[in-house]
Amino acid sequence: MTRIKRGNVARKRRKKILNLSSGFRGSSSKLFRVANQRIFKALQNSSHDRKNRKRNYRSRWITRINAATRASGLSYSQFIYRSKESQVLLNRKIVSQLAVLDKDTFQQLVHFVNAPKAHKPLQN
Repeated sequence: MTRIKRGNVARKRRKKILNLSSGFRGSSSKLFRVANQRIFKALQNSSHDRKNRKRNYRSRWITRINAATRASGLSYSQFIYRSKESQVLLNRKIVSQLAVLDKDTFQQLVHFVNAPKAHKPLQN
Protein backbone atom coordinates (compact mmCIF):
# COMPACT_ATOMS: atom_id res chain seq x y z
CA MET A 1 0.00 0.00 0.00
CA THR A 2 1.12 3.48 -0.70
CA ARG A 3 1.63 6.00 2.04
CA ILE A 4 -0.97 8.75 2.29
CA LYS A 5 0.30 12.06 3.53
CA ARG A 6 -2.36 14.20 5.21
CA GLY A 7 -0.27 17.33 5.51
CA ASN A 8 -2.58 19.69 3.64
CA VAL A 9 -5.88 18.41 5.06
CA ALA A 10 -4.64 18.17 8.64
CA ARG A 11 -3.06 21.62 8.47
CA LYS A 12 -6.32 23.14 7.16
CA ARG A 13 -8.32 21.51 9.95
CA ARG A 14 -5.90 22.71 12.63
CA LYS A 15 -5.69 26.21 11.19
CA LYS A 16 -9.49 26.44 11.18
CA ILE A 17 -9.62 25.62 14.90
CA LEU A 18 -6.72 27.94 15.74
CA ASN A 19 -8.35 30.79 13.80
CA LEU A 20 -11.58 30.29 15.74
CA SER A 21 -9.63 30.47 19.01
CA SER A 22 -7.65 33.57 18.04
CA GLY A 23 -8.98 35.78 20.86
CA PHE A 24 -8.48 33.28 23.66
CA ARG A 25 -5.79 33.71 26.32
CA GLY A 26 -2.61 31.70 26.69
CA SER A 27 -2.29 28.20 25.32
CA SER A 28 -5.99 28.15 24.47
CA SER A 29 -5.16 30.13 21.34
CA LYS A 30 -1.73 28.62 20.57
CA LEU A 31 -1.90 24.85 21.08
CA PHE A 32 -4.23 22.79 18.93
CA ARG A 33 -5.38 20.27 21.56
CA VAL A 34 -6.21 22.90 24.15
CA ALA A 35 -7.75 25.20 21.53
CA ASN A 36 -9.93 22.37 20.23
CA GLN A 37 -11.34 21.75 23.73
CA ARG A 38 -11.91 25.46 24.36
CA ILE A 39 -13.66 25.94 20.99
CA PHE A 40 -15.94 22.98 21.70
CA LYS A 41 -16.83 24.45 25.09
CA ALA A 42 -17.30 27.95 23.64
CA LEU A 43 -19.70 26.68 20.98
CA GLN A 44 -21.68 24.82 23.65
CA ASN A 45 -21.89 27.97 25.76
CA SER A 46 -22.95 30.14 22.84
CA SER A 47 -25.74 27.72 21.98
CA HIS A 48 -26.88 27.65 25.61
CA ASP A 49 -26.71 31.43 25.92
CA ARG A 50 -28.85 31.99 22.82
CA LYS A 51 -31.61 30.17 24.70
CA ASN A 52 -30.91 32.15 27.88
CA ARG A 53 -31.10 35.45 26.01
CA LYS A 54 -34.74 34.76 25.17
CA ARG A 55 -35.48 34.00 28.84
CA ASN A 56 -33.74 37.18 29.97
CA TYR A 57 -35.70 39.36 27.56
CA ARG A 58 -38.99 37.86 28.66
CA SER A 59 -38.19 38.35 32.36
CA ARG A 60 -37.16 41.96 31.65
CA TRP A 61 -40.48 42.60 29.89
CA ILE A 62 -42.39 41.08 32.82
CA THR A 63 -40.46 43.23 35.32
CA ARG A 64 -41.26 46.40 33.37
CA ILE A 65 -44.95 45.52 33.07
CA ASN A 66 -45.11 44.67 36.78
CA ALA A 67 -43.57 48.01 37.78
CA ALA A 68 -45.92 49.97 35.52
CA THR A 69 -49.07 48.10 36.57
CA ARG A 70 -48.23 48.40 40.27
CA ALA A 71 -48.03 52.16 39.80
CA SER A 72 -51.62 51.91 38.54
CA GLY A 73 -52.73 49.87 41.54
CA LEU A 74 -52.78 46.48 39.85
CA SER A 75 -50.41 43.52 40.07
CA TYR A 76 -48.78 41.89 37.06
CA SER A 77 -50.69 38.63 37.42
CA GLN A 78 -54.02 40.42 37.74
CA PHE A 79 -53.19 42.53 34.68
CA ILE A 80 -52.31 39.50 32.54
CA TYR A 81 -55.38 37.57 33.73
CA ARG A 82 -57.74 40.47 33.03
CA SER A 83 -56.15 41.23 29.67
CA LYS A 84 -56.69 37.62 28.59
CA GLU A 85 -60.22 37.79 29.96
CA SER A 86 -60.97 40.95 27.97
CA GLN A 87 -59.28 39.41 24.89
CA VAL A 88 -56.42 41.87 24.53
CA LEU A 89 -54.06 40.31 21.99
CA LEU A 90 -50.84 42.18 22.82
CA ASN A 91 -47.75 40.24 23.79
CA ARG A 92 -45.48 41.09 26.69
CA LYS A 93 -42.85 42.76 24.53
CA ILE A 94 -45.32 45.28 23.07
CA VAL A 95 -46.98 45.92 26.43
CA SER A 96 -43.59 46.59 28.06
CA GLN A 97 -42.68 49.01 25.26
CA LEU A 98 -45.96 50.80 25.84
CA ALA A 99 -45.21 50.97 29.57
CA VAL A 100 -41.80 52.52 28.96
CA LEU A 101 -42.29 54.69 25.87
CA ASP A 102 -45.99 55.65 25.82
CA LYS A 103 -47.34 55.90 29.36
CA ASP A 104 -50.68 57.45 28.33
CA THR A 105 -51.57 54.57 26.03
CA PHE A 106 -50.49 52.10 28.70
CA GLN A 107 -52.77 53.82 31.24
CA GLN A 108 -55.66 53.55 28.79
CA LEU A 109 -54.88 49.86 28.35
CA VAL A 110 -54.86 49.35 32.13
CA HIS A 111 -58.19 51.16 32.50
CA PHE A 112 -59.68 49.12 29.64
CA VAL A 113 -58.52 45.86 31.20
CA ASN A 114 -59.52 46.90 34.73
CA ALA A 115 -63.02 48.16 33.80
CA PRO A 116 -65.88 45.90 34.93
CA LYS A 117 -67.57 44.12 32.07
CA ALA A 118 -71.32 44.63 31.60
CA HIS A 119 -71.80 41.10 30.35
CA LYS A 120 -69.55 38.18 29.60
CA PRO A 121 -69.63 36.63 26.15
CA LEU A 122 -71.59 33.40 25.93
CA GLN A 123 -69.50 30.30 25.56
CA ASN A 124 -70.98 27.18 24.03
